Amino acid sequence: MTTFLLDVLPAINQARELLAERGMAVLGTWALLNLLVSGYLVNGSEPRTETAYFHQMNLGWNLVNVALAVWGMLQAHPNQVADLTLPDSLVAQFNVEKMLLFNAGLDVAYVCVGSWLRARAATTPRLPQRLLGFGRSLWLQGGFLLLFDVAFYFVYHTQAARLLALVQ
Repeated sequence: MTTFLLDVLPAINQARELLAERGMAVLGTWALLNLLVSGYLVNGSEPRTETAYFHQMNLGWNLVNVALAVWGMLQAHPNQVADLTLPDSLVAQFNVEKMLLFNAGLDVAYVCVGSWLRARAATTPRLPQRLLGFGRSLWLQGGFLLLFDVAFYFVYHTQAARLLALVQ
């Protein structure tokens, strides 16, 4: 392995892990803001209204997002990747990229399910306001996650270019 590779690879790996931490911090910030806002507004909403159900779904959704963000931050190890080989670095890089692309597909599904719930509300006599509120929440949360995952993929992919330049 050349000296250049030995000098550059640890810095690329550390930058990639720091980027992953920052991405999870963005997700965690979004989730905490949603918990604060919807936690406050759900109490001021009339029970069994679209707005109340919207905030209830946001609360549930963002409890999961907080857990994912904390888990993701704990999984990032910027100070423990200096010894990764180039093949291991490429595997780590592309595993995260595949996960982000898979998540983007799920995000599209969330938005579609939100649309389905809202359409279903027009034809059901049982709790249509809940379907409307949950559907609107899925639009918001799925839409944000789609933007987040796609943007994070493109930002994260810049690290792949740096790694691939070392292969040549």
